[in-house]
Amino acid sequence: MFSTKSKTERTATQAWEYLTAAMAAATDTAKDTTDKAAKLAGKASDQSHKLAGRSQQLAGKAGGKADVAWARANAAAAALAGQKPSRPWGLIVGVGLLGVAVGWAVATSARAALEQQAEAEERELAETAVVVTPTYDN
Repeated sequence: MFSTKSKTERTATQAWEYLTAAMAAATDTAKDTTDKAAKLAGKASDQSHKLAGRSQQLAGKAGGKADVAWARANAAAAALAGQKPSRPWGLIVGVGLLGVAVGWAVATSARAALEQQAEAEERELAETAVVVTPTYDN
């Protein structure tokens, strides 16, 4: 009935069992946590690549907007200084050259159309022409 172990030995044995059970549970939890952390790290890596691509797109847009803002700020400063804005000569020359090219194309096609119309009228006249020969009475 009575145990040969002392109360101290029983307490030490019970503490050892609790400690080994806690260590086993901690090991399992650590393994699960490590697996979950690895999965989350993979997802975070994928998301970071997506976000990096998106941030590059946004940076490009921001750079374009910054250029526009810089040009507008310079124009505003020039206006406040009383300077008139410069004429966009490149745009003016480009539009002028485009107009010349379009005008030349229209004139060439109109000339060709008029020539075809004249040829068609000549053919029609040739087909419907009546040859009248004078008769001489002797």
